[in-house]
Amino acid sequence: MGPGMTASSDNPPDHYKAAGVDIAAGNALVKKIGPAAKASTRTGVMGGIGGFGGLFDLQACGYTDPVLVAGTDGVGTKLLLAQKTGLHGGIGQDLVAMCVNDIVVQGAEPLFFLDYAATGALDVDQMAEVIAGVAQACTASGCALIGGETAEMPGLYGPGHYDLAGFCVGAVERDRILTGATIADGDLIYGLKSSGVHSNGFSLVRRLLEASAIDLDAPAPGETRKSWAEALMEPTQLYVKACLDLHKAGLVTGLAHITGGGLLENIPRVLPNGLCAHIDAANWALPPLFAALAKMGGLSGRDLARTFNCGIGMAVIIRPGHADAVHQHCSAHGFEPVLLGTVAARIDAALCVVDDTSDTWGLGAPWRAVHEAEQ
Repeated sequence: MGPGMTASSDNPPDHYKAAGVDIAAGNALVKKIGPAAKASTRTGVMGGIGGFGGLFDLQACGYTDPVLVAGTDGVGTKLLLAQKTGLHGGIGQDLVAMCVNDIVVQGAEPLFFLDYAATGALDVDQMAEVIAGVAQACTASGCALIGGETAEMPGLYGPGHYDLAGFCVGAVERDRILTGATIADGDLIYGLKSSGVHSNGFSLVRRLLEASAIDLDAPAPGETRKSWAEALMEPTQLYVKACLDLHKAGLVTGLAHITGGGLLENIPRVLPNGLCAHIDAANWALPPLFAALAKMGGLSGRDLARTFNCGIGMAVIIRPGHADAVHQHCSAHGFEPVLLGTVAARIDAALCVVDDTSDTWGLGAPWRAVHEAEQ
């Protein structure tokens, strides 16, 4: 026996637990999240949670010539606000949405999802709440939660802190990949509304909250019964089923998930060379939450348009003649699309222009923001 060891075989010391890693807690978490993960199952899933790897039968999904599309993302520093407010219920949906909303813009159907959670000391109930949100969002997006990893790393994460990452794999028939190549001069750009700040820009949000000494329990701006904390922690909207429906019906030439970089930088990512997106900010009101953040930080229109989604979480690019059909399909999924602007031939280096010539957003004066191609 070495120093500090005991000869007792009835209750041997758990040295790993003493070092800060509780294997029993990890096993309890797997058991607790099992029903939620099982509920997210779909055609193609083989086996269940708990193996060394998740199995998925792509052939069972009925694809003829599939191309896999994969995406990975996290939740960013919104996690710090979750840990400060104790509101963890929507974080799982944030994680899923950031991944599935990314791959659907290429026309891909999300098939399965894996999550990674790391913490200093595992809080089983807290993490079960987060992963239950992951499973529910997977179900809502038509994909299965087939595996994941929860790591306890004492010394790397402080008390109460955790980090998340998500990984999603989807598929699309080779001849149905949505590349944006067919987008043309004269196409219309519609927007599907966001549910709030989503999961981008929270480093700035947290700085503004701190500088303005905002009470997170106080009522949020606008006609809402939510507190600041509840409004900011509203989970990211899931756009998968609406977008897949539009694509299946042949109604879209391009889709853009509005994440980091905002409207200004995300829409150009799907445009062919030689085209520019012209967005008229007067077409929709800036949601009160964003208006309050702008006022707190003295943010310009450009700051808003390249940092936040500004109330629009997904851009949908269509032919002018498809507008009525797009409205019908979106309404069936609970969305009322907003006309954002048009696609036009590029002038000089402009890739996207956002205008508010009548100061509809209430920033104090008309403004114009331009995102240009690198020279």
